[in-house]
Amino acid sequence: MISSRRSTHAWLLYDWANSAFATTVMAGFFPVFYKTFWAAEQTATESTFQLGLANSVAGLLVVVSAPVLGALADRGGLKVRLLGVFALLGCAMSAGLFFIAQGDWWLALVCYVFGVWGFSGGNVFYDALLVEVAPRDRWERISALGYALGYLGGGMLFAVQVWMVRSPALFGLRGAAEAVRLAFLMVAVWWLVFSLPILLWVPERKPPPRHGGLVSGAFGEVAATLGRIRKLPMTFVFLAAYWLYIDGVDTVVRMAVDFGLALGFEAGDLLLALLITQFVGFPAAVAFGWIGDRLGAKPGILLAIAVYILAVFWAWRMSATWEFYALAVTIGLVQGGVQALSRALYARLIPPSRSAEFFGFYNMMGKFAVILGPVLVGSVGQATADPRLGILSLLLLFVSGAALLLAVDVRRGSADARAVG
Repeated sequence: MISSRRSTHAWLLYDWANSAFATTVMAGFFPVFYKTFWAAEQTATESTFQLGLANSVAGLLVVVSAPVLGALADRGGLKVRLLGVFALLGCAMSAGLFFIAQGDWWLALVCYVFGVWGFSGGNVFYDALLVEVAPRDRWERISALGYALGYLGGGMLFAVQVWMVRSPALFGLRGAAEAVRLAFLMVAVWWLVFSLPILLWVPERKPPPRHGGLVSGAFGEVAATLGRIRKLPMTFVFLAAYWLYIDGVDTVVRMAVDFGLALGFEAGDLLLALLITQFVGFPAAVAFGWIGDRLGAKPGILLAIAVYILAVFWAWRMSATWEFYALAVTIGLVQGGVQALSRALYARLIPPSRSAEFFGFYNMMGKFAVILGPVLVGSVGQATADPRLGILSLLLLFVSGAALLLAVDVRRGSADARAVG
């Protein structure tokens, strides 16, 4: 382990850095701007389907690349450097959105897809570094604190950007469209600047010597990892559970604003609700870290899933703007918690010496799930001409994920992981 106070703080700061992309681009302005600017001439159901498809393609890129990249990072001691490569890709694509003209919806989708790949690909290595920058007995707390800082940092920048969109003249801008485009550029700068500490202050642990070339050996490691996972039944069951419930979580994050627009709510109200989610998420994620320390990560995840199930039922029947605000608060209470505790629980179910390799599969499962979720919501909504039925379909993912998670024996899984490692 390479933990030190400076490396831990640098690791935490990366969540502050890249959450700006998740908040401003993925959850906030891109869905709204795509419908009203780049794809303004298309129907709501057409643009919803295209956005869902774009999210799925981005997820597919992570599915294909994450396991090999994780194995490559472990073999070559490349976690920090590969994180930097993917962060730069995300920054470049976010900045690219600033230059795309109205009506060029396909080009906007291309930048979005590769930006999401940069964001998600970087998280493969960021998540894997948790076991190196923090002692084992603090994984739940540190993981939750990372998500909490992400909510705070992303929320602070997003608050300024929402202010810019609502009052563009105050910032010397010609209108809301220019303010949104500038927001994409601001994300790129923010992400780049606050990524520097993890790139400079987190040392790379020297990997043990392994047979074979770096790249060819990485492909061989992927097959070997599949064999190791088969020897870790609790890890396998957790990954299956995670694949299901995190699909629901990520789909809510990426499609919530689009869903509200489809119901006829004002874009300004939806963005304000998203901003509320960010600031509620900061203390809530810290609280879930406390729950993980006291009760364990598994009970905390199950609690969060239960709240999501109730929220989906509520969204299905929602008709007033105040309900969207109330749902934003509700989701904010559990969103960071379920993500943070999932990361910490998985860290206990894998061999620490192969963290990037196993977290490659972890991120693969999460993003493979996202291939299904947005397309499910968009397709059901388009087929029935009722977006409410699309959002209701997420119940299947949450309920089945919770059922599988109940079968995970954490103590047994942790012992098996130490034996394999």
